[in-house]
Amino acid sequence: MDGDSNTRLEHILGVPLAQDAVRQWPQSGELIRGRARIAEVESHFVGLRLGVGMRHSCGDTLVVEWSNDYGDGRIYRNVSIAELRNGEAIRVTDYWGEPFTAPEWRQALGEKLDLRGSGVWPASDDLTVS
Repeated sequence: MDGDSNTRLEHILGVPLAQDAVRQWPQSGELIRGRARIAEVESHFVGLRLGVGMRHSCGDTLVVEWSNDYGDGRIYRNVSIAELRNGEAIRVTDYWGEPFTAPEWRQALGEKLDLRGSGVWPASDDLTVS
């Protein structure tokens, strides 16, 4: 893959993003819609270093384990899950660390991700001990 024309996410996944792809970040409650906006958000992460660990493919689902450093020397361990259609990622959910509030500059680029307990990510009150 050509690093100049592809997003970091495409590098991590090893597959292209569909133009209408969505990227979900449950930790900050954000959804970024469209390949162009995903690339725009990524452009703000100057100095980001990353490394891909393993990619696991199961039909139209791809799970990637990867690590990154935002430039402060702290290594974050991450998992991205992509839903594929015709070899392109159409929906990607990234998981890392603890929840945080999205920065102001991203509010105009993203939408609020639905984090109600009845959705994909259970609310605190819905967690149980097993």
